[in-house]
Amino acid sequence: MAKISALDTLIELATTQTDEAAKRLGIAVRACEDTEQKLGLLMQFREDYESRLRTGLSNGMTAMGYRNFQLFLEKLDTAIAGQQQIVNNAKRRIVEERSAWQSSERTRMSYNTLAARKQLVEQRKENKRDQKLMDEYATRLANYKR
Repeated sequence: MAKISALDTLIELATTQTDEAAKRLGIAVRACEDTEQKLGLLMQFREDYESRLRTGLSNGMTAMGYRNFQLFLEKLDTAIAGQQQIVNNAKRRIVEERSAWQSSERTRMSYNTLAARKQLVEQRKENKRDQKLMDEYATRLANYKR
C-alpha cells in the first residue's frame, strides 16, 4: 500500500479547489451570456417600439398616444440601463472567478512541481542505492573468485 504524504493531500485539495473554481467560472460565464441575451432582447424591443412610434407619428397620433409612447420608451430606457448594470456586474464576476481559478490552478501546478521534484530526488536516491548494491555485489564476486 502506498504511503499518502502531506503533499499528495495538498495536491488532492488543490485539484478539488481548481475544479470547483472552474465550475464557478462556467456558471458565471453562462449567467453573463443570459444577461447579455436579455439586454439584447430589451434593446430589440425598444427599437421595435420606437419604430411603431415613428409609424404612428407618420399616420397621425393623438397627443395622449404620443405621451404614452414616450413614457413607455422612458421605462424601457430605465430597464435597459438596469440590465446593462447587471451585465457589467456579471462581467466583473467573470473576471473575479477567472482570477480565482487561475490562482488555484497555479497552486495546484506548484504542488505538482514539488511532487515531481520529490519523486526525482527519491529516484536518484534509489539509483544510488542500487548502484551501491551492484558495486558491493561486484566486489564480493571479485573477492570470491580470488
